[in-house]
Amino acid sequence: MAIVSDGARRAGESIRVVSEFADQFLAADADGADFTFGNPHERPLAGLVAAIKAAAEPNGNDWFAYKSSVGSATAAVAASLGAEMGLPVAADDITMTQGAFKAIALAFDLLLNPGDEVIHPKPGWFAYAPILAHRGYVGVHTPLDPVSYDLDIDAIARAITPRTRIVVVNSPHNPTGRIYSRARLEELAGVLDAASERIGARIFILSDEPYRRIRFDGAAFTSPAAVYPWTLIDYSYGKILLSPGQRIGYLALGPLMPEADRNALTAAIFPVQTALGWGFPDATMQYAVPELETLSIDIPALTAKRDRLLGALKQWGYRMVDPEGTFYLWGDAPGGDSLAFARRLAERKVFVMPGTLFHCPRQYRLCLTATTEMIEQALPAFREAAPA
Repeated sequence: MAIVSDGARRAGESIRVVSEFADQFLAADADGADFTFGNPHERPLAGLVAAIKAAAEPNGNDWFAYKSSVGSATAAVAASLGAEMGLPVAADDITMTQGAFKAIALAFDLLLNPGDEVIHPKPGWFAYAPILAHRGYVGVHTPLDPVSYDLDIDAIARAITPRTRIVVVNSPHNPTGRIYSRARLEELAGVLDAASERIGARIFILSDEPYRRIRFDGAAFTSPAAVYPWTLIDYSYGKILLSPGQRIGYLALGPLMPEADRNALTAAIFPVQTALGWGFPDATMQYAVPELETLSIDIPALTAKRDRLLGALKQWGYRMVDPEGTFYLWGDAPGGDSLAFARRLAERKVFVMPGTLFHCPRQYRLCLTATTEMIEQALPAFREAAPA
């Protein structure tokens, strides 16, 4: 008789390839060049450290009491998100979460029953699958355009069934760095409106936006919430501050959502957050949010790393996507086998993420949170492994 639950077993199977990758590749030497996960390899932002220190200083007896969403945090988020979108966002439409991970889980639990379907992109973030599988929800992969990696609206339309409840849109997109245009999002909105009418159930968009503020070359960004009322937005500060271990983010209800739907979701948020194991962030991180909203990693320095690595790889014949945002590079593995490519580089103490983690075994991902020194250290290995 199995000891673990069916949900635990399903989650484990859905993320098995990630676990195997970590076991095989991440016993890396400290002096290796690490391009795998979006972890920091340099000291944290001074402003981040100062904000946390200031927020940890109590100014009342209840400073560290139980906290749901702290008013100063939701007000700061509403103001900045509204300014970015050019739409009025109410503080009551924001719930603070333990990073985007917990915001995504909250969105799923707010909208889904076991057996309901969530359309999410291929390639795409590998953690959607275990969140869905653990709860008995059904993930449906739909491919992006195989050349441009733009949204494939026809593929999404074909994937919709009477059980479809959510379409995940991740822009800027992990792992390709693509940003989807307003026109393409409006096309998707029309498809989802018509499909919702046809199946007799509202299909929502979950706009996964943790890289929204990490954009290159003045690239514009449109949130699906600006063109489709039934949108929820998840966000994490861990990307823009390069501090994924400090779990702080939020889930926002789209400002154009009809009042009846907004009220129903708002009423459900607190009980679901409680059921998630008190999914609100620690008090200290919430108090820091107004200051965190003013901070960012060095985008020009990140752009310089992108240009250095991308330029070298293209010069040596690598086929790469030009990222418009995020801190990733995505390209075709020489020989068409990303695992073999990753193993070859690992022998030179250069560690990359094979596309098998994204259900794309012919591609691979590089993370630009590596230091400039790591990039220079790795270039000879990339040149040696270049396409013939």
